[in-house]
Amino acid sequence: MKTVLSLLLVLLLGLTVSAAPRASASNYRQITMQEAVEMMATEENYIILDVRTEAEYESGHIPGAICIPNETIGTADIPGLPDKDQLILVYCRSGNRSKQASGKLAALGYTNIVEFGGINAWPGEIVAK
Repeated sequence: MKTVLSLLLVLLLGLTVSAAPRASASNYRQITMQEAVEMMATEENYIILDVRTEAEYESGHIPGAICIPNETIGTADIPGLPDKDQLILVYCRSGNRSKQASGKLAALGYTNIVEFGGINAWPGEIVAK
């Protein structure tokens, strides 16, 4: 009987721990490219963040985007992104680096990050610098 009670207590404890909310560095939303296009048409005061290299950015980027390469996002505040509550729409070439950068931004305390994949699927205008 004591063994059964111990087993039930362990199971109950396991359920309680697994149901508890977890803090995560991936506190960002992922949306489709079409949702990003719609968001850019309806929202105000947002930043479009290109996290590719400077050379990739200069070869062609979404109009109005700023470039902060994923590799430069670390543990320090980012001068180009002073408002941690501002809507930040993040993209890269294919979607991999934008996910990495979005996780890093969340870990730095940015609260309104939306990752929408890669410029490869961008249906709109692209400008070169």
